[in-house]
Amino acid sequence: MFQNRMPRYDVLSDEAMATLDKGWRKLMTEIGVEFMDDRALELFRKAGQRVEGHTVFLDPDFVLEQVAKAPREFDVQARNPEHNIHIGGESMAFGAVYGPPFVRQGEVRRDATMDDFRNFTKLAQSFPVLDSAGGVICEPNDTPLDSRHLDMTLALQTLTDKVYMGNVVSGVNAADTLAMTSILFGSREAIEETPATISLINCNSPLRWDDRMLEAQFEYSGAGQPVVLTPFILMGAMSPVTIPAALVQQIVEALSGIALSQLIRPGTPVIFGSFLSNIDMQSGSPTFGTPESGLGLLCTGQIARHFGLPFRTGGGLTSSQTADAQAGYEALMTLMPTFLAGANWVMHSAGWLEGGLVAGYEKFIVDIELLQMMRAEFTPLEIDEESMAFGAHEEVGHGGHFLGAMHTMERFRTCFYRPLLSSSDNYERWMRNGGKDANTRAEEIYRKKLEEYEAPPLDAAIEEELREYVVRRRAELGD
Repeated sequence: MFQNRMPRYDVLSDEAMATLDKGWRKLMTEIGVEFMDDRALELFRKAGQRVEGHTVFLDPDFVLEQVAKAPREFDVQARNPEHNIHIGGESMAFGAVYGPPFVRQGEVRRDATMDDFRNFTKLAQSFPVLDSAGGVICEPNDTPLDSRHLDMTLALQTLTDKVYMGNVVSGVNAADTLAMTSILFGSREAIEETPATISLINCNSPLRWDDRMLEAQFEYSGAGQPVVLTPFILMGAMSPVTIPAALVQQIVEALSGIALSQLIRPGTPVIFGSFLSNIDMQSGSPTFGTPESGLGLLCTGQIARHFGLPFRTGGGLTSSQTADAQAGYEALMTLMPTFLAGANWVMHSAGWLEGGLVAGYEKFIVDIELLQMMRAEFTPLEIDEESMAFGAHEEVGHGGHFLGAMHTMERFRTCFYRPLLSSSDNYERWMRNGGKDANTRAEEIYRKKLEEYEAPPLDAAIEEELREYVVRRRAELGD
């Protein structure tokens, strides 16, 4: 977990914030939000909100009253207490890619498997810069659809000792995740006292929360587990093309979902989610790492802070099909504003390719390098007498060389960031070492990490109970 103590980069003026405030209030009141779940509709109806069919026309002041019940900051426990995370304030926590049905290894693009899922889980465990493997790191297409959530959750629990994300495909899957998490942490009471999962609840933008997501939200919020209420907005498709319109819609969707969580269980932790980018207006394809998405990301951070909420956004996003130069600069175009905004929960931090369709092994390593560099760049300078090194000038004098100075010798191992992936060899040495490009070096790194991986220790009785639960539930689900 990273403490980002740099000043936040706010881009919206007070006048702009006031205009957005009028906009989201109007949209929420006059157009409303659809909730495709009768329990949600009944909660809003009992709270005095106007409900017509599946549409809830929300009173903005009522919504803000509900939002105020949510904690500004909260903790999430991992089975290894050293990997507990804090959500909110200056804290930034990072998880790997989430959701791709395909993987890429070198030149090969193929369906993801359970072995791939386990490999990415192991890689996430291997790099301290990641606080979580995430959830559905890739979709294991070689496992039964109805029970694969059990295999994924078991892998996250046993192959890492970090925070993991809950499965949200259905209420049944969410309930299984909670049951397995209760086994891992000893009881349901233990995880309700201090949350042990974070779960992604996506809005079916524009302005609809569908039944499967709401089923999972009821399970997780009812258990006091944080949910990331996330509008899924690609400007030009799921929202109007203008950034202000997308921001207004994002506020309405996120706050309406947060209000529901507070009706389910007042005070339950939530995260203001944002997945905001745009489409290519020539092809209709989703695009990532764009200037518009970066600007929207910065605005989102300022808006979430205005409402007193921790927020999720950003990641190493790209539209590129391979871990090439485009993948690098688009990922940086997203990660830089992520750090400037101080996002509290960052999904898709490592491995994202091809607009989220692909989890890339080499891209995973490229993103780890970027994350490590960003953390170094956003660590505030310590300026004191020692760091100003007046004694080194006395030793070296005019026209001298500082390489052998005592000040340098005392600090040379730690004075600069040491790259994981990048090469600074001269051409001759680079050629002698095989002339390997970044992709080739990334492949060597991830393969070595997988070879060296050791599973974190887990009590044998707990692991046996988890595996018995998986076997029993798989049979009950008919797989």
